[in-house]
Amino acid sequence: MPSFIKERLHKGYAQSMELSGKPLVDEKSQYQRIKIFDTVANGRVMTLDDIVQITTRDESAYAEMLTHLPLLEHGKAQRVMVVGGGDLSIADEALKHKGVKEVVLVDIDGQVVERCREHFAEINAKAFKDKRLTIEIADAFEYLGRPASKGRFDLIVADRPDPVGPGKALFGETFYDRVRNALKPGGFATFQTGVPFYQPWEITDALKELAEFFPQSGLYLTVVPSYIGGFMALSWAGKGKRLGTPAGLKRAAAAYKRAKLKTDYYNPAIHAACFALPEWIKRLVP
Repeated sequence: MPSFIKERLHKGYAQSMELSGKPLVDEKSQYQRIKIFDTVANGRVMTLDDIVQITTRDESAYAEMLTHLPLLEHGKAQRVMVVGGGDLSIADEALKHKGVKEVVLVDIDGQVVERCREHFAEINAKAFKDKRLTIEIADAFEYLGRPASKGRFDLIVADRPDPVGPGKALFGETFYDRVRNALKPGGFATFQTGVPFYQPWEITDALKELAEFFPQSGLYLTVVPSYIGGFMALSWAGKGKRLGTPAGLKRAAAAYKRAKLKTDYYNPAIHAACFALPEWIKRLVP
């Protein structure tokens, strides 16, 4: 009989995946339950406390949009911080930019990083070998508050989980204040902001809080099939120019062409289109 794993993230709705073989990892770290397994439809999957974090089939729609979009519009980013992101998919995308001199990945759970090193080489092997990458096993909230982090980064990508367990500290006003202080002038930060079909309050709450701390902020969309519910909202904040302006889109398209980036989801047309919001999502924007 085939084996299935079920994820019940939203009230009244769940998804299940058929496994292909036995689980590769099923263990408890200091912080959470880590499971890694191969599936019939979605490739290799990792869950934390039974919530899907990444699948090899659709990780590009998430990692590329959080990373390439702000980096290409910025144009001169040299230092990137990844909050969480122990699978290294986002770090891998940031390191594709030759102008980036340093990527600092800060994840609280070293066990996740090691298991992803062992089982997700398809997406992170190059990143682990790149000398520009520094991995800090630490609380990202605490790390952002260190004096050495002040004004250090051109881009901060918050690859945060949903606001449960150890991920709770990566939401709320104090977190955004620390992100702002760690950004250089002209820098950007991007955030996972939930699936608006099932988590509409995340957009409203996040954008209200971001507007209190940043002169510029907004929302754009991607579609990650394994994050059930259709559109996934990605919010952004900046200390300089806005994202998604005609000048920014033109600059990003030219930079993408020069960089010859190899992507599976992102391209300049998607970049321009992702700022268009359906009417029901517009109504969630404060």
